Amino acid sequence: MAVDRNRLVVGSVAGLALVLVVWWQWPSSATTAAPRPAGAVTAQKSGARPTAAASSTGPVEVRLNALAGDRQEPGKAARNPFRYQPKAAPPPKMVTPVAPPPPQQQAGPAIPVGPPPPPPIALKLIGVLERANGVKWAVLSDGKSAPLYGKDGDIIDGRYVIVKIGTESIEMTYADGRGRQMIRLTGQ
Repeated sequence: MAVDRNRLVVGSVAGLALVLVVWWQWPSSATTAAPRPAGAVTAQKSGARPTAAASSTGPVEVRLNALAGDRQEPGKAARNPFRYQPKAAPPPKMVTPVAPPPPQQQAGPAIPVGPPPPPPIALKLIGVLERANGVKWAVLSDGKSAPLYGKDGDIIDGRYVIVKIGTESIEMTYADGRGRQMIRLTGQ
């Protein structure tokens, strides 16, 4: 019990010493006020809230005569706010052009360039008909005129040949044999 009582007394004395040091170092509120200039108005007298800077450094001086001085006139407006126009681009900077370095060419095998491939066949398969004798007919549309009909080996529109008709697609080429394409059933 004696050990606990000693700790209590030492802790109390240390706490009291700390409170006395803080009280001694605390700034007193009874500081002397700084003399004010004759024409100065403080924030407290004008009814406004004092700012942190005003309360810590003293009264704030308001110079009313500066409000009556000459002011700079506004310049000419750069754009009309009531009309939509993109903002004008800033003038380009004057920079001397630097020539880009010549591209480095890689040595490699040359790829042979052949004729371009033919354009895609502009027909849609809109149906497949099967007759009683087992012959299938394709119904094609170019979207501009009446539907076109044909069976295996027929020339359609004077430009295309039907190679093979399946259940949901047909195979076609150009009349000269190039550009073989598979056209799927679109249902339109």
